[in-house]
Amino acid sequence: MYRTHTCGELRLEDTAATVTLTGWIQRIREMGGMTFITLRDRYGITQLVFDEHTPLPVSEKLHGLGREFIIRITGKVRERASKNPAMPTGDIEVSPGELEIVNRSEVPPFTIENDTDGGDELRMKYRYLDLRREPLQNNMMLRHRMAQEIRKYLDEHAFVEVETPFLIKSTPEGARDFVVPSRMNPGEFYALPQSPQTFKQLLMISGYDRYFQIVRCFRDEDLRADRQPEFTQLDCEMTFVDQEDVLNTFEGLAKHLFRVVANYEYKDRFPRITYDDAIKYYGTDKPDLRFGMKIAEITPQVQGSGFKVFDDAGYVGGITAGGCAGYSRKQLDELTAFVKKPQVGAKGLVYVKYHEDGTFKSSVDKFFEEKDFQEWARAMNAHPGDLMLILAGKREQTLSALGVLRNEMGNRLGLRDPDAFAPAWVVDFPLLEWDEQEGRYSAMHHPFTSPKDEDIPLYETNPGEMRANAYDFVINGVEIGGGSIRIHTRDLQEKMFHALGISKEEANAKFGFLMNAFRYGAPPHGGIAFGFDRWCAVMGGSDSIRDYIAFPKNNAGRDLMIDSPAPISQEQLNELQIKLVDQQNKKE
Repeated sequence: MYRTHTCGELRLEDTAATVTLTGWIQRIREMGGMTFITLRDRYGITQLVFDEHTPLPVSEKLHGLGREFIIRITGKVRERASKNPAMPTGDIEVSPGELEIVNRSEVPPFTIENDTDGGDELRMKYRYLDLRREPLQNNMMLRHRMAQEIRKYLDEHAFVEVETPFLIKSTPEGARDFVVPSRMNPGEFYALPQSPQTFKQLLMISGYDRYFQIVRCFRDEDLRADRQPEFTQLDCEMTFVDQEDVLNTFEGLAKHLFRVVANYEYKDRFPRITYDDAIKYYGTDKPDLRFGMKIAEITPQVQGSGFKVFDDAGYVGGITAGGCAGYSRKQLDELTAFVKKPQVGAKGLVYVKYHEDGTFKSSVDKFFEEKDFQEWARAMNAHPGDLMLILAGKREQTLSALGVLRNEMGNRLGLRDPDAFAPAWVVDFPLLEWDEQEGRYSAMHHPFTSPKDEDIPLYETNPGEMRANAYDFVINGVEIGGGSIRIHTRDLQEKMFHALGISKEEANAKFGFLMNAFRYGAPPHGGIAFGFDRWCAVMGGSDSIRDYIAFPKNNAGRDLMIDSPAPISQEQLNELQIKLVDQQNKKE
């Protein structure tokens, strides 16, 4: 028997019991004539103590032990003289009478503790060691719990879990596809799915009514903290529903997860924010509602004074940072440098300090009078003691920059509490957006999104003004999921393809199977897909999804642990009838 108990199980009521534990040595400490070993498994840690009462054969083995050795001990549980309230097992310790080395370990490349000394790249190379650390194990347990609770909730609401294929046809859905050569069909390729979109629509046409799947998806795109080339999606679809049916069903799921996973009770209805209002007041379609600091437009109030930056701008707006009138010149210079970063995109920053005595101090004092600043303060809901931060430029870019600045001020002022949750639905998105590079419209979500019924006539006259029957789910400024009511008639789908500049021939080649299915009584349907990794990270209070994926890739899309991607043999290339282009000749 390797163990009678786990390393996180023993408590004070187990005192005097004889137990067997097996685990990894996390730490060895020698204090005078005593040796303490912290023994770890995924359930927790238990302190072992070796003293003058320890049998000699056991004591002799201590000198050969090291970190990450796996040992098995049998001994008695006793009450600790110096208890550790930070440990669940901190009231007890075990005095071993027997000790066996189950397996030895080389010295690990970094300390396997909560606060490790290993950098990101090193820990990714030895991911199997990093996964032994308690924070990552807690993340994996949270992920497991969420998956189980999702399945439980959806099963109770009559959803059926159905798997869809990984080897599919390449279709234009926004990001690049990962492609897979077919040996049995030379010169032809599968694509890995960016999402099961068309398959879940086909399942609705097949009459399955309510479908879900926790599914792997693939996108060949540049990476950052919340993106991976392979990721997990909670994919859902329903028939005979409108937008409210979908939102109510999955708002229920979110509240269930808040309650059972995060112990967070959210009883109110989630806020519903239109896309236009989200951009207007937060500068983004994924607003963080944990704090206020709404964007206010002041274009009419500031133009006509002779200040060229404002007079030439298509939009002037700002945010009010409460209680920040005391910001130093150094802090204001830091904010100016921040908004000038390429990822923010502003050309400069205007500030106005609204002092407690009612006076104003601004970087544009020579262009404006006290009464001007008072008018700005009214428009921006500023009060004595506040700091007004103002940007100017083209409307879309300026609002986006203000949204980034708002979040930055939220961070600096400690307003973005990772233990708080502020969910919201963003609705009424534009159906289409103009692609300057391509010179045509592209779908804001995807080509199967239905427009609002009342906007359908605009296909012929003004397609850019159509609104989508679409919705996004946002928590704490992070887009967790998105979906829509789908197009379910062939005629309307053809109109959508035409608006996107997709010819009948291309539509038939790419989506002929779906268009044909529309001929046979396709029901009205809609659904939503959630980024499961991202949802786990938000529930765990993290900005990165990497720590909630067992074996993630780095920012170059590489798995440092198994050294992938990697070349394949010439024999494999020959079998697939693939010839590699010589990169040097290609450059020349």
